Amino acid sequence: MADVWFNKDNNHKVDDQTKSPRDLITQSVISVAFGLIAFLTFCWLRPRWTGLYAARKRQKNAASRLPDLPDTFFGWIPVLYNISEDQVLASAGLDAFVFLAFFKMAIKFLAIVFFFTLTVIYPIHKTFGGNEHYPKPGNATSIDAAAFGIGRDGGSAPSIDSKAHTVMNLRPHTDGPNTNYLWIYVIFVYFFTLVALYLTITETKRIIRIRQSFLGTQSSVTDRTIRLSGIPPNLQSEEKLKETIEHLEIGRVESVMLCRDWRELDDLLAERMTVLRRLEESWTVHLGYRRVERNLESLPIAQPPPPGPVDEHQDEDEQSGLLGTTGNGQSHVTPWVRDRPMTRIWFGFLNLQNRWIDAIDYYEEKLRKLDDRIRAARKKDFKSTALAFVTLDSTAACQMAVQAIMDPEPMQLLANLAPAPADVVWRNTYLSRTNRMLRSWSITAIIIVLTVFWSILLIPLAGLLNVDSIHKFLPLLADFLESHPITKSLVQTGLPTLLISLLNVLVPYLYNWLANLQGMISQGDVELSVIRKNFFFTFFNLFIVFTIFGTASNAYGFFERVGDSLKDTTSLAYILANSLKALGPFYTNLIILQGLGLFPFRLLEFGSVALYPISLIGAKTPRDYAELVQPPVFSYGFYLPQTLLIFIICIVYSVLPNAELVALFGLIYFIIGNHIYKYQLLYAMDHRQHSTGKAWTIICNSVVIGLVVFQLAMAGQLALQMAIKRSILILPLLIGTIWFSYFFSRTYAPLMKFIALRSLHDADPEDGLLLGESRYDSETNHGVAVDDDAETGLRFINPSLIIPLEDAWIAANGANGSNHVVDG
Repeated sequence: MADVWFNKDNNHKVDDQTKSPRDLITQSVISVAFGLIAFLTFCWLRPRWTGLYAARKRQKNAASRLPDLPDTFFGWIPVLYNISEDQVLASAGLDAFVFLAFFKMAIKFLAIVFFFTLTVIYPIHKTFGGNEHYPKPGNATSIDAAAFGIGRDGGSAPSIDSKAHTVMNLRPHTDGPNTNYLWIYVIFVYFFTLVALYLTITETKRIIRIRQSFLGTQSSVTDRTIRLSGIPPNLQSEEKLKETIEHLEIGRVESVMLCRDWRELDDLLAERMTVLRRLEESWTVHLGYRRVERNLESLPIAQPPPPGPVDEHQDEDEQSGLLGTTGNGQSHVTPWVRDRPMTRIWFGFLNLQNRWIDAIDYYEEKLRKLDDRIRAARKKDFKSTALAFVTLDSTAACQMAVQAIMDPEPMQLLANLAPAPADVVWRNTYLSRTNRMLRSWSITAIIIVLTVFWSILLIPLAGLLNVDSIHKFLPLLADFLESHPITKSLVQTGLPTLLISLLNVLVPYLYNWLANLQGMISQGDVELSVIRKNFFFTFFNLFIVFTIFGTASNAYGFFERVGDSLKDTTSLAYILANSLKALGPFYTNLIILQGLGLFPFRLLEFGSVALYPISLIGAKTPRDYAELVQPPVFSYGFYLPQTLLIFIICIVYSVLPNAELVALFGLIYFIIGNHIYKYQLLYAMDHRQHSTGKAWTIICNSVVIGLVVFQLAMAGQLALQMAIKRSILILPLLIGTIWFSYFFSRTYAPLMKFIALRSLHDADPEDGLLLGESRYDSETNHGVAVDDDAETGLRFINPSLIIPLEDAWIAANGANGSNHVVDG
């Protein structure tokens, strides 16, 4: 195992995987080849499958003002590039604007980093890098063996005291006394940190100004509503709550929606939907639908919203729904009459008796009884809860309420900004505070367990980076790889990066499911929670844990003496410092694969297209087909954490050897990602503007975390090369960065959550707030036409109380022989 770090002459050695240029070339060629194929395929399919690749442009009113993209092969690229930030804000909202703003900030930072790494850091490493070796011990036991608690011969290592003494008395192994080049670590740690903080503050100020102007000019129901929690029992009525709030002289109360325990009603509606679907399936079996050829323009998944029951004489066109007549006159389905389907019902003692009855009659009768029960339940007076949505007469009154303490009792009458009515998860509104806390702590415990599980899962994956690890468990495979350099390069670079990328795609779905179980009131809160959970997974498991085990060729030995390694912090620090440097090429390969190889596949929406045939197998009814063909949803919780990880990797490796490669491919990653996500957010994918840009606070906090890791890593590099004084010089910067995080949370973060009173629409123009009408103001009617078009006029009320009890969707022949969706 010692040969991982030292050769037979006891000189420092890094595994070939981290040094061979073949790995970088192989990864680049494969990534560029796959990415180029995906990109050219998209350019060819885009004008042919407009229902998929221009779904948002065709269906969203907010996208109507965007320029039409030409149908030429590459002509859409300059048009997309020329779309301004004002147009992005007007069409896609604050969340998309903030998301793309991070890409632009990353491009600026990495452009600066690449310039200095290429002109200053690279020449210095080229000149002095050969002298930069970690010290070797004075006896026959290698540092690597000491770190894992075993000797070179596989026997026991020296005692902890002697080992610590050996490590602490190490000296740098250099060709001469000149170590002045190590000052680049100190100088550029300060420089790059200040540049990152400057760009963060500058971009934050710009986003705050735009956000305040964006939201301050709106006065919709959402903007004037507060979510009031912790309502005491004596105030749990609409009249008393209204009187109490108006007595505070904040503003006039327009309406109060006191949440109640609607569990019975919600369960009835859920049961009704299940019965309704079974009734539709029965009608489908009876009418015997079969699918025929569809219009190619609507392939394969992007379609208009699900059609409701329509009149038989309604005109049909391509937008009338999946089951309507396509543009070339072909019907989606062709009915012919079959025998009425039967279903088995169970009854009697313990439901031991059964009989077969007509399925359509059975489900229609069951549906009628459920409708009667729902109508009766809607008239009930349900038990009130400690949560309410209170709509005030002005946005200013709402903002004053949420920024003030309303009650002298702790945890009572807590006011928060309300989500849009369509964004509320009504089933969670009647959960008790204790229930939510138990759910939250339970999910946290599950995530801790999963974190340990992912860490164990990454150990064999990290072992692929080193042939010595493979040789220990699969000697035949290791010998084969040693005799085939190209295959070895693929296994050591391509396979680990591909598996990491796949893990990064699949795990967020699990965390998304867990976030939805926490009992949060709005989908916006769920989205922000998914971002945090997935960022923790990508940063801790895919970076910190993988870095620890990435160069540990004998992780088993590490765990055998994990107690000794943890006690001897110097040897642990040695492992971390060596891993960061040795894994630089691996993370470079990861950025190459993500940016050049996988990003173009997102343009193709490959996952949605690939899953379409599988989902199609289970589709039977008109409702199934209508739901099947909805455009894919853009989830920031899935895409943002991975992007943050790539940015942090670029920060951490900005001074280490090969920093110019990391900065270059990181810059390419963010340039490509900016244009791909811009296209998807504006033209292709459906996305919900839930959080009004609140994800920017998460982005800034993640950048600070990356800077702290960067500074710790550089201080460790200097300390392990015995440049102790220079290492200590980084300590003030570390303290300053932590202080900046506190300062940011107290000064800038509140402006990303609330609206300043001076930013409201009715502010006096003479105070200098409204200096003129911007292009954004003129295009969006001062923001009124953005974000909440569908919410205009809606009330805060549980849909189960008012939603129409729709009939089954059944396709029937029209007068001209075409199919319509009609009431059952």
